[in-house]
Amino acid sequence: MHVRCPDRLPEELYRRVLEVLAGLSPVVQALPPSAALVELKGALRYHGTDAAHLGEILRVRTISHLGVDVRVGVGSTVTVAATASAQITHPGGVLAIAPDQAADWLAALPVEALHGIGPRQAAVLRDYGIHSIGLLTAVSPATVQRLLGKKAGRLAADRARGIDPRPVVPRSLPASAAVRHRFTSHTLDGATVRAVLLDLVVQLGLQLRHRAQATRTLTLTLRFAGGTTWEKTRRLPQPSAHDEDLRTIAYQLMDAAGLQRARLTGIALKAEDLIDADQVAEQISLDGARESRLVAEQAMDRIRDKFGPASVGPATLVSLRRAS
Repeated sequence: MHVRCPDRLPEELYRRVLEVLAGLSPVVQALPPSAALVELKGALRYHGTDAAHLGEILRVRTISHLGVDVRVGVGSTVTVAATASAQITHPGGVLAIAPDQAADWLAALPVEALHGIGPRQAAVLRDYGIHSIGLLTAVSPATVQRLLGKKAGRLAADRARGIDPRPVVPRSLPASAAVRHRFTSHTLDGATVRAVLLDLVVQLGLQLRHRAQATRTLTLTLRFAGGTTWEKTRRLPQPSAHDEDLRTIAYQLMDAAGLQRARLTGIALKAEDLIDADQVAEQISLDGARESRLVAEQAMDRIRDKFGPASVGPATLVSLRRAS
């Protein structure tokens, strides 16, 4: 079962949807930010019903308990189930594809509907006259590999034929950490905004290091006068909790916003997909300057632990506070 929640569902509601899923089956794989996979083999025997009815039970529970409707796709593989859930055009619904009907059902769909096929890959296939999944299965896997690349082509050819051995791997929603700043007045000054962002980076890095965690992704949320928001997520090259690495991604996210004369009311920085710090691979570095900065970071953490979080801060913040 592949479950799609509404876009931009708040994390707290998403976690509660995962709890409802866990009540149906013990094997639930979270797919942040708003989807999940559920293994149904044991659940069907336990509940004594079929997959489509179990999907309807799920919808009733999420609507009645959480006020959230979901789109549920059911199939014999992850690809079929995820493709089915994407074909539901209503805010909620259940589409179950029987194993013996999967091949015919997939064949009639446009090639871009196959789960895992991106817009660029679909455009390449269409340029060569492959407009449907059925036509994709008629082309030899070797030809698809030449068009899309070795790995991507092999996966596309297999999944179009219903070959997808991926299991549902139990995975809860990773922990997250977030820091926020609310401006006392509408702020236009870019230097002030960047200084506040740097302060949030330092706070977030300190929080992660104290929790002995590292993050794989950063999400920057900007709130504007009038109530509108802008949000973008970027993945780190490798998991990290160091200020330098977090700052680089945070600045890239801010640059991507393309602010000019926007009036900001708040900034939030969120670290997601966290892992334990001891799982991060340590690479030998020949960059002496970076190694020195990491040693200084450890020293500053000890100072903050002893004298308080505000005892050490970026120089830009010191000058900003003096000016204010």
